Amino acid sequence: MNRDQIAGAAKDIKGDIKKELGNLTGNQALKDEGNLDKAEGKVQKGVGNLKDRL
Repeated sequence: MNRDQIAGAAKDIKGDIKKELGNLTGNQALKDEGNLDKAEGKVQKGVGNLKDRL
């Protein structure tokens, strides 16, 4: 497991938390920010996976 995979997983988890907080509070901006963090995390994990394969 490399740094990109770990950082991507952390962003993904952070995004989940923000998204749920946005749902609980009705804060659409926080929910959108959570979705963006999740997307960034998935991309970064994908980059890490690609680096592992190479």
